[in-house]
Amino acid sequence: MANQPDISAVKAYLLSLQDAICAALESLDGAGRFREDAWQRPEHGGGGRSRVLENGAVFEKAGVNFSHVQGASLPPSATAHRPELAGKAYHALGVSLVIHPRNPYVPTTHMNVRFFATAESLESTSSSSGSASAVPTWWFGGGFDLTPYYGFEADAIHWHRVAHDAVAPFGDALYPRFKRWCDDYFFLKHRQEPRGIGGLFFDDFNALGFERSFALMRSVGDAFLAAYRPIVERRKATPFSDRERQFQLYRRGRYVEFNLVWDRGTLFGLQSGGRTESILMSLPPLVRWDYDWRPEPDSPEARLYDVFLKPQDWLRFDTPPSTPNPQHPS
Repeated sequence: MANQPDISAVKAYLLSLQDAICAALESLDGAGRFREDAWQRPEHGGGGRSRVLENGAVFEKAGVNFSHVQGASLPPSATAHRPELAGKAYHALGVSLVIHPRNPYVPTTHMNVRFFATAESLESTSSSSGSASAVPTWWFGGGFDLTPYYGFEADAIHWHRVAHDAVAPFGDALYPRFKRWCDDYFFLKHRQEPRGIGGLFFDDFNALGFERSFALMRSVGDAFLAAYRPIVERRKATPFSDRERQFQLYRRGRYVEFNLVWDRGTLFGLQSGGRTESILMSLPPLVRWDYDWRPEPDSPEARLYDVFLKPQDWLRFDTPPSTPNPQHPS
């Protein structure tokens, strides 16, 4: 039946997505190459392919991971909002990436697409009787978000235009809903500030049935390169000094704080006995913290806080606003 979960189709798509993104990033970098660790976790079930590019010409560190893990009992991070799932066996598949560019004018980015199903959900749909005695429990999740260090309106508009177009075929209400969800999720509560300019975020999604929900997840995954590649190409040769580099390292600290304190995926991976090296590949290679640092008023660094770290409707602009970046016009 069309709306029965097909875990093999999801896995095949995710593996091909990982291949496509890694090939595109190597082409963008021009020098760096991914190294792969294929891993298994026999004590829990499942495994994955971790791919990391380090010290490239454009990307200081880029990690693109595929995982398919199984477990006999869901960890607390997965059942906090759905206590009825406590104790259930599960499958979780996904591709997750984080890219930390070398040039401070190229934004950091994150993308993740994933599928979750309880074991009983998969068993109930594959049985010859087609019995629905066990309520099917599966969903898709994912999205992508952008974390600039120096903001450009043209980049923000392009990023959100691609995000909008990726989900528009599935309903007019999805982009504003997923954008708001992204703004709310990637928010450092202890700092009271967003991580970046957002994008899309969704979870626990099965409202369209399996085939259409799977198509939505594929559309988001396929849109990532269309959203990110033009920004990298536009900014990767921008000249920068140690001032911009030090600000980039300082802002990377916020990225670390979010991933270690608030990110549900990190918590799920660690609590489910996942591979620590793969889970923490999202962390940047270099970072700094300065006590109570504040940007100089009217500086390019202050503009990040004043303009870009405030959720706003970037799609209200057909073209970039007339006010350029103070140092480097859009």
